[in-house]
Amino acid sequence: MATGKTYEESAENNDHLIRSSDSQHPANLIPELCRKFWTLGWVTGTGGGTSIRDNDLVYLAPSGVQKELMKSEDIYVLALSQQTDPKKRIYLRSPPSLKPSQCTPLFIAAFTKRNAGCCIHTHSQWAVLITLLLEQLPSNATLFEINNIEQIKGFGRGYQKQGNLGYHDTLRIPVIENTPHEEDLTESLEEAMDKYPDTYAVLVRRHGIYVWGETVHKAKTQCESLDYLFQLAIEMKKLGLSWLSDIA
Repeated sequence: MATGKTYEESAENNDHLIRSSDSQHPANLIPELCRKFWTLGWVTGTGGGTSIRDNDLVYLAPSGVQKELMKSEDIYVLALSQQTDPKKRIYLRSPPSLKPSQCTPLFIAAFTKRNAGCCIHTHSQWAVLITLLLEQLPSNATLFEINNIEQIKGFGRGYQKQGNLGYHDTLRIPVIENTPHEEDLTESLEEAMDKYPDTYAVLVRRHGIYVWGETVHKAKTQCESLDYLFQLAIEMKKLGLSWLSDIA
């Protein structure tokens, strides 16, 4: 498990890394995104989080902070190139009196395995309900699939592939089982990424979802599109409508 400060800090604690007047700087953008996600019910009660990668630097929301009240001073910063032991992460900048997010190794997986620029973790009720519906299927399904829905166009075709999915394509999102400690999800998440190389998200049973993208814009767009599709899928299930159809 990661601990706060695993290095001898300078007097300034590298605070220059989170100080910028640019609204698009990761240290400013993460609190702004988390405020928006809070209004959607995605990060209620300090749950969930967001991380942005800027080349080798990774900016992370802390653990246990009310997301709608987060400030740039609350942001952790690490360098991917300095991480050699996943259980002993080295931070370039740590806020005082806070703890690193247990989501950190899962965010890092998205950055290292998919070259993502942003990873978002939510506790969306729609995401959780989808995993519960899949759990009730005879096979205890570990894959959400839906096709012939316009919003599917909001997703890329896959890592290192050009273009987005089309209306007739099938969107597939794998499901992994929850664990008592969030960082213990890392191995399962990486296995799901390997098994489904084109996915941009992984659902966590009875917990939430991780969504990533090449940029902040793409990650946010895909996260919003998924939430829409999950809500739609739940309403479809109520009406006895199938998530998969043979429309061509």
